[in-house]
Amino acid sequence: MNGSDIAIDVHGLTKKFDGRAVVRNLSMQVKRGSIYGFLGPNGSGKTTTIRMLCGLLTPDEGTGTCLGYDILTETDKIKTQVGYMTQRFSLYEDLSVRENLEFIGRIYGIAQPVAAARAAIERLGLTGRENQIAGELSGGWKQRLALGACTLPSPQLLLLDEPTAGVDPKARREFWNEIHALAANGLTVLVSTHYMDEAERCHEIAYIAYGELLVHGTVDQVIASSHLTTYIVSGGQDGNLNALSEQLTGMPGIDMVAPFGTSLHVSGRDAAKLDAAIAPYRKRKGLDWQRSEPSLEDVFIDLMRRSQDNFP
Repeated sequence: MNGSDIAIDVHGLTKKFDGRAVVRNLSMQVKRGSIYGFLGPNGSGKTTTIRMLCGLLTPDEGTGTCLGYDILTETDKIKTQVGYMTQRFSLYEDLSVRENLEFIGRIYGIAQPVAAARAAIERLGLTGRENQIAGELSGGWKQRLALGACTLPSPQLLLLDEPTAGVDPKARREFWNEIHALAANGLTVLVSTHYMDEAERCHEIAYIAYGELLVHGTVDQVIASSHLTTYIVSGGQDGNLNALSEQLTGMPGIDMVAPFGTSLHVSGRDAAKLDAAIAPYRKRKGLDWQRSEPSLEDVFIDLMRRSQDNFP
């Protein structure tokens, strides 16, 4: 990649609050026009990382660029190119959809705010709701309105902080279809999410736990780098699986046991040791053991289990 292909390029970022490192020595690159997903436990530093990457928060250590601008000395230039959509709806609930968008257009000095608002309404499927009061919209429609507002000034970088929390699956899917359409037109997107299906829709993902970047890359690369071997165990009564989970948890060679519906996922990073550990249990009647590729959720559960909380 040459410089023009990279939207974000940072090295050694560290941020402390009250003496505690919320982010430690983080380095990464994000390609222009890509959707980059951040995952990790609550309090792991995802939001702090995103804010440092785009110049909204100054790191205590480290260097880098965002959209070609220095994240330490040119933050004002970066901010004019960034759209930020928070988890909480932050527009005016007593204004209509149209009034909110026209107001945003005027705030950003858009030449024709009324026309820009009308175009956003049509693009996001809000036609027919333009005069509805924003506070009366459902979660999914509020989400569309918020997306329209933060993309109205045509930013080069879009920040989404858990944007679909509490939104129904249909609205989430429609939202992600729009995000992919925006990325296809060159917009770079950084998104934090807890949903595995959303992570799988990102071009690249990063897992951050308690201030440290543990793994990043495409979904396939992240799964491969885990070196996990996984067995799916099904059959028997739920009580039998619960008892089996308790028996397997913590055994040498078994790194993770996690229930998934009416089955268990049993994983280990050493395939030979895992096979040896589960061998006696595979002889039990009524249980079906199937070797499977680890899922992204398997990988993240394992990463979370191995992460050490940095809170004193």
